[in-house]
Amino acid sequence: MADIKSMVLVTGANGFVGKAVCEHLLGLGKNVRGAVRGNPLASYQAQSPSLVSDANWTVQLQHVDVVVHCAARVHVMADTAADPLAAFRAVNTEGTLNLARQAADAGVKRFIFISSIKVNGEHTEPGKPFDESVQNPPQDPYGRSKYEAEKGLMALAEECDMAVTIIRPPLIYGRGVKANFASMMKWVRRGSPLPFAHLNNARSLLALPNLCDFIASSMEHPAAENQIFLVADPVAVSTSQLLTAIADAEGVSCRLFYIPPRLIRGLGRCLGIDAKLKRIYDSLEMDTSKAQRLLQWSAPYSLSQTLSLMASSHSESS
Repeated sequence: MADIKSMVLVTGANGFVGKAVCEHLLGLGKNVRGAVRGNPLASYQAQSPSLVSDANWTVQLQHVDVVVHCAARVHVMADTAADPLAAFRAVNTEGTLNLARQAADAGVKRFIFISSIKVNGEHTEPGKPFDESVQNPPQDPYGRSKYEAEKGLMALAEECDMAVTIIRPPLIYGRGVKANFASMMKWVRRGSPLPFAHLNNARSLLALPNLCDFIASSMEHPAAENQIFLVADPVAVSTSQLLTAIADAEGVSCRLFYIPPRLIRGLGRCLGIDAKLKRIYDSLEMDTSKAQRLLQWSAPYSLSQTLSLMASSHSESS
């Protein structure tokens, strides 16, 4: 990879992950072109087409040697699309493969694709963490669209000189996080009593700065060529441990109490929030030994460090 130029194209550059990746790479001295669909908000950003099968990326790919593809149609709990699988495929599969083919034709050396652990599944049994193998194709429309994109990218890598690196993260947290993680932080800050004491589940998480560090490491590492990696923080945590860690970072008390999970889940089914509760009660563990072994990579940030950075950021913006 010694002939790599310094230009990196990052798609989804104004999103939660893409923005952080751009800032991290800029901090390393890389020349970054951040692709955004709206008006550019930073000097490194450039307007790009929508992520569809017939988009023309010629202008954005000029002088680019590495693409970090963060843009996607993201998973939502209540999808209103008439055909969710078709909607996800149009962007996450067909749009991704269109960009990748044009990148290969433009002479891009490496294409880094941010996939999802949903490719593996929704939960794990004790002592059986996910690894890079996929036992059964995912049924979830979002996970299936990512899985099909992975298959297409690896096939493309066999036909051309562009190397592909695929990263499957779990839930990513960091400054600017939204959705369920942001809700949990609000509950803890407000001192809300939460019925999640004594949970012994185990969920792998990924700090956003750890993801950025792994992307930077994999950009030029020869052992990352045409490989799939599960990337997560080194230690899986229970929901109870996570809420307690958030409280410690925020400097507040964590008010947990116990209600049998079966009662909570029964109530969740009645209220139509069973899928959300599964994320709180189920386990999802990942075996990240491949990344450690092939790339000699270790996560630079711990859970407590990242939560402290998030708490400081919230305090400054309040």
